[in-house]
Amino acid sequence: MDIIIYLVVAIVALAIGIAGTLIIQKNMAQSRAKIIIEEANNEADVIKKNKLLEAREEELRIVAEAEKQAQQRMSKAQSIEGKLKQRELQLNQQQSENQRNRNEIEQTRSKLEEQLAATEVKQTELDAMRRKAQEELERVSGLSSEEAREKLVESLKDEAKTAAQSYINDIMDEAKLTANKEAKRIVVQSIQRVATETAIENSVTVFQIDSDEIKGRIIGREGRNIRALEAATGIEIIVDDTPEAIVLSGFDPVRREIARLALHQLVTDGRIHPARIEEVVAKVRRQVEEEIIETGKRTAIDLGIHGLHPELVRMVGKMKYRSSYGQNLLQHSRETANLCAVMASELGLNPKKARRAGLLHDIGKVPDEEPELPHALLGMKLAEKYKEKPEICNAIGAHHDEVEMTSLLAPIVQVCDAISGARPGARREMVEAYIKRLNDLEQLALSYPGVIKTYAIQAGRELRVIVGADKIDDAETEKLSTEIAKRIQDEMTYPGQVKITVIRETRSVSFAK
Repeated sequence: MDIIIYLVVAIVALAIGIAGTLIIQKNMAQSRAKIIIEEANNEADVIKKNKLLEAREEELRIVAEAEKQAQQRMSKAQSIEGKLKQRELQLNQQQSENQRNRNEIEQTRSKLEEQLAATEVKQTELDAMRRKAQEELERVSGLSSEEAREKLVESLKDEAKTAAQSYINDIMDEAKLTANKEAKRIVVQSIQRVATETAIENSVTVFQIDSDEIKGRIIGREGRNIRALEAATGIEIIVDDTPEAIVLSGFDPVRREIARLALHQLVTDGRIHPARIEEVVAKVRRQVEEEIIETGKRTAIDLGIHGLHPELVRMVGKMKYRSSYGQNLLQHSRETANLCAVMASELGLNPKKARRAGLLHDIGKVPDEEPELPHALLGMKLAEKYKEKPEICNAIGAHHDEVEMTSLLAPIVQVCDAISGARPGARREMVEAYIKRLNDLEQLALSYPGVIKTYAIQAGRELRVIVGADKIDDAETEKLSTEIAKRIQDEMTYPGQVKITVIRETRSVSFAK
């Protein structure tokens, strides 16, 4: 029990001690808080004073800046005011000047009105005098003013027509002289500017061999090799007694070339039997077709021609294997194209279109099929089929006068085709045969009654026949040209076509004594 009391007393004493300690700590905390508050108040006073000083300084700075801006605005306002006063003075001066000008204009207007009134009076007097004079003229001449005007107009029309007709005749005569001279110059210059070959090789039709022993191998046992070769190429192979030569006969130059190349490969390789022949011929046919296309493309590129249809390119390439009287068709077409371009440039036309028409003008000679049409018309239809322009199609169809010419390209192509085909050295023809053909043409025409002279010109492409005016009339002239043309067609061999021109001239001569 005493222990409990002792513990209670101890606890109470301890609680009293703790409470005292807490009171002391509280007092100390309060005193510390007072000190902190006082320090905070002191620090706040210092900050407040500093802020007041800063605010004062900022206020002074703002006031100074405002005064400075106000002073600048004041100076600007004074400057603007000075400019406005100067502008006001100028406006006042201008207003005075305008007022003075307005007064002068009013004075001028009043003077003009007075002059206009005087002019109207004079105009009235003049009209009266004109009417009086017109009445007097009508009385004297017996014609009204309308009738006199019509007669004067008719007279002036007649004079103008006469003068215009004379002027037109003078211009036409001068144009004919100038055109003839200019045409000769253009043709000569075109021929001079285009370089051409004087001799062109024809397609090879004879295959040369090293020895006659190869002929037996080509023929084969019981002729099976040569039969297989003829069946594969479509060419007749003639093996005769001609030493070291085999003749390839066929109308298609491309097939003839395929046969020649196939024979060359077979003889070089040494293996000649039907299976090998078919294999080599098929291979060579593909090679030749590729070469044809490549030749067409290269020709088009060399001439600067673009956009040709692939079939037309192939036909151009096929021209390499076609010839006419010894003249290679591709070389002839290239030459014609260059001549057309030069001549078109001289005449102020499009040289590219002319070159294109010149290259394509003979594509009717190398068709895949052989219809019964002249090559010019066939070439025109092919060009139309492959979307060539109308003027180029017309130039192709009209270069031998099968169709009517509708553009200036047509006569250019016709002339250049004649130049290329008729020039010396263009076609392989013996001089004696050439001269004989011209003489035969002239003698054939001279055999008709009434014919005085004959001239074969343009390498035999044209025959001019001069008849006597007193022996043949105009109707018989036309009949004579038809008869001569028919007889030439039936009896003679000639390249291309021959134009027959019959000339009948009437002259009347009198003498004044």
